[in-house]
Amino acid sequence: MVYRALADAVVILHALFVVFVVLGGFLAWRWPRVTWAHLPAAVWGIAIEFGGWICPLTPLENALRARAGLAGYTGGFVAHHVTAWLYPVGLTAPRQVLLGALALLVNVAAYSIVLRRSRHRSLLH
Repeated sequence: MVYRALADAVVILHALFVVFVVLGGFLAWRWPRVTWAHLPAAVWGIAIEFGGWICPLTPLENALRARAGLAGYTGGFVAHHVTAWLYPVGLTAPRQVLLGALALLVNVAAYSIVLRRSRHRSLLH
């Protein structure tokens, strides 16, 4: 029971990290200091996608599920819904690169606005 809960917590953390990688640049619009946490996270997430690597959270989750006696991603809401979103069936290397490119484009767009706003602020002061 404890290992299953820990595995579910890892999936939630992983999903939140993915969302932060893709959309965290927009948080920098409101809170520029978020940039210091987001940029390394975005670089890591995009590198994982482009490199076809596995995030360390994935083996951790699988190990916790194995300790819980689970074989895969069956069971509760988190395991069924969030995991299917995080690890889609048919995720091929070209699709993974496409996801990395999408994350990169979203972040370039977000940070171009952040830079434009900061330049505008510096011109006003």
